[in-house]
Amino acid sequence: MNTFLPTVEKLPEGHPVKVYYEEAELIHRLIDEIRDINIEEEFQKYYNAFNELATVEKRFVRKENQLFPYLEKYGWNGPSQGMWSFHDNLRKMIRIIEKHNAEKDIKSIYENLNFLLDNLQNLMYVEDTRLFPNAMELLNEKDWEEFYEGDEEIGWMLKEKPQAYPKPKETYVHPSEDHTVRDLPFSTDNTFHYDEGYMTPEQVNLLLRFLPVDITYVDENDKVIFYNRGEDRVFARSKGIIGREVRFCHPPKSVNTVLRILEEFKAGTKDVAEFWFNFRGRIIHIRYFAIRDKQKKYRGVIEMSQDVTEIQQLEGEKRLLDWD
Repeated sequence: MNTFLPTVEKLPEGHPVKVYYEEAELIHRLIDEIRDINIEEEFQKYYNAFNELATVEKRFVRKENQLFPYLEKYGWNGPSQGMWSFHDNLRKMIRIIEKHNAEKDIKSIYENLNFLLDNLQNLMYVEDTRLFPNAMELLNEKDWEEFYEGDEEIGWMLKEKPQAYPKPKETYVHPSEDHTVRDLPFSTDNTFHYDEGYMTPEQVNLLLRFLPVDITYVDENDKVIFYNRGEDRVFARSKGIIGREVRFCHPPKSVNTVLRILEEFKAGTKDVAEFWFNFRGRIIHIRYFAIRDKQKKYRGVIEMSQDVTEIQQLEGEKRLLDWD
């Protein structure tokens, strides 16, 4: 078989493609191991190997969110469409088998397992003969060097974290402190660099306005400094609360609870408080989150309120669009 492996073996340690091939070696080993197991007699051994194989989800997500966007940048959209759909089919197979595993339905496991294993092998053949060779042709070294932070956030199938690529010469820089200018397919004029990505003040305002939750931000001095102006608020708000002490923004019967939350948040003993109750025939969920900076210093609290009546009534699954 014409394989890309000899080329990959020459790549430096930690190179994203080399890591993909290390994972592929693990996948092939697990497939062979699972095929050799008598599931009825050695169910636990099979179960452990299958669960390790199911971590292939991390590989799928890295490809979809890391590799495919770079391929799109160079005009190759095929993987984002065809291969992503193939990933979804494999995900569905894994979920089906996980259900049979939970029920120890050996007959159904066998009926579905070979189909999954065969399709995983087919996928890696396409990766080896087409996806990774083309990716190496299209992407440049600077592109590959930008992968590690995102890959690390998603994770790998490997038990040991791969070496950073390129091998760091300086102290690791957290994404929130990384202001490296990268080539982007959109203008960054009039934008601010947030922990992840760039947005204009207008875009930030739109995002906050259209979030399906009510947000109120109280600073470290207990003053309300922001609330989002959504179309359907759970509780009424007006610009008169800006600059107001939070204790005066709640009914008297709730003030002691609010003050207790602030006290615990400031002391660092608690980080979250939540409540839910019936309000005018609707189920309301309220959460308070302590906000702290990188030095863990208390910087305020966010109150989030949401009408979860419809969410609470959800059952089963909905995977298809029902607009027609």
